[in-house]
Amino acid sequence: MRRIVLAAVAVVSSLAVNAQKFENMAPTPPMGWNSWNYFACNVDEKMIREVADIMAESGMQDAGYEYINIDDCWHGTRDSLGFIHPDPQRFPSGMKALADYVHSKGLKLGIYSDAGWKTCGGRPGSRGHEYQDAMMYASWGIDYLKYDWCFTDGLKAEGAYLTMRNALYAAGRPMVLSICEWGDNQPWIWGDSIGHLWRTTGDIYHCFDCVIDHKTWNQWGVLQILDLRDNSELRKHAGPNHWNDPDMMEVGNGMTVSEDRAHFSMWCMLAAPLIAGNDIRNMTPEVKTILTNAEAIAVDQDRMGVQGLKFASENGVDVWYKPLEGGDWAVCFLNRDTIDKKMSYKWFDQKVVDDVAKRSTDFLTVNYTLRDLWAHKNLGDTRKALDFTLPGHDVLMLRLSPVKK
Repeated sequence: MRRIVLAAVAVVSSLAVNAQKFENMAPTPPMGWNSWNYFACNVDEKMIREVADIMAESGMQDAGYEYINIDDCWHGTRDSLGFIHPDPQRFPSGMKALADYVHSKGLKLGIYSDAGWKTCGGRPGSRGHEYQDAMMYASWGIDYLKYDWCFTDGLKAEGAYLTMRNALYAAGRPMVLSICEWGDNQPWIWGDSIGHLWRTTGDIYHCFDCVIDHKTWNQWGVLQILDLRDNSELRKHAGPNHWNDPDMMEVGNGMTVSEDRAHFSMWCMLAAPLIAGNDIRNMTPEVKTILTNAEAIAVDQDRMGVQGLKFASENGVDVWYKPLEGGDWAVCFLNRDTIDKKMSYKWFDQKVVDDVAKRSTDFLTVNYTLRDLWAHKNLGDTRKALDFTLPGHDVLMLRLSPVKK
């Protein structure tokens, strides 16, 4: 038996010579749910089944969410041949049965591992077992792998992620590969040919404006995540099947409704993966409304796949533009302050040029209708200034559509 298994590993390893990432797995930013932000290591198959049930029944699946991603701490031990198995107490039915259940709902199952010898939660990592782990994931019916970067001393990030990409390809089951190395090694430069999305920052925290200092590492609030990297550089590397990932969402995990709305809106403007991180089994109507806003989601999922640009920042208000299909634009006014701001935005003073999308507009020559994507109502057009009050830590998110002559 041992010879057969080792021979199989050798065969799939040899296939790495012609390996590539699985194509067209993420033509728009992936949408789904992940266990870590709310549950951390407290994961088991009962909870995952309940989350799948709610995703299918709550309207989230209809809104576009499809991945149920189990994060760290699902692991049991490796057997005598080195193959990983799930914790038998937490997942007594096994991963194959759980994947079958999730698939029966029309959803997909994701899993977590780490490029190091241990995961961030201290479970067995994939270092030295990449091909074995990929074979197990494929045999279970896994659809998505989040691959972390703890305990990786001596490894080079690009090479480590390339090894797992090759292992997944050799295993033969198409999977989304999420590169989670926190942006330390600029994965937006090299990640396109390896994974389908890559983290650009360290871990998010469920606050709008804060830094949580863990001595050796930090967690970041929503505003800090937005500011940590140069968006003008990042957006050059985003697009269909290769997305910048500012981390999973904290909507529903303790911020105010306004902050949740602003958080969700900005992830949509960034063309970010929309991976919910709350307990969707017990979310409030307000949280559900935010997570399932079809008009905001349409901005994120726009087929052009262009990450938004910060056009202006003044008096604590950022103005973002995102080009969309059909000549449309999304525009988002983000109030970074806690106090309300009275605004009068004169469209005819603005000249938007997006060198990444090769798009521009001049409001002196083109008139656009204005659609409020949260109030779900029309606000006139760009022929006159837009006067409004922007509450603290909130947004006004618009869709601009050119008026046909």
